[in-house]
Amino acid sequence: MNLLEILSCDCVKAPLESSDKRGVINELIDVLVAAGRVEDADSLKEAVWTREQTRTTGIGHGLAIPHGKCPGMKSLAMAIGKPAQPLDFEAIDSEPVNLVVLLASPPDRTSDHIQALARVSRLMTMEDFREKIYSAESAEEIWELLEQEETAR
Repeated sequence: MNLLEILSCDCVKAPLESSDKRGVINELIDVLVAAGRVEDADSLKEAVWTREQTRTTGIGHGLAIPHGKCPGMKSLAMAIGKPAQPLDFEAIDSEPVNLVVLLASPPDRTSDHIQALARVSRLMTMEDFREKIYSAESAEEIWELLEQEETAR
């Protein structure tokens, strides 16, 4: 899966205003709403937060990928945010998070949902890419890095 199919430059925000886990999740969902990618913000916020309560989506190496499935979503949507300061996301490695990638999808798109999660994970295992994106200072810079990586393959 190419992440540019489910992410647009107006769905990248840096820096995020929120400084806690729930606030960041809500802020990224609001970004998707503003971009016209999500209609029912409250249902999506509840779905993502319920999933987060089950098990943290702070997967380590400074990355969190909160995600949820929500009826009413027409297609997969992604938002990326960079906290102003590294953020405690209760990550599995106990390290703070430098980037939050939120994924929302319709309940019937499980395969696409899993492929998108896997693609983000694969990208972020590339140490040089991870370092570049963590040191990016603007949403535009983050978008350009993703665009270069996704069009290069």
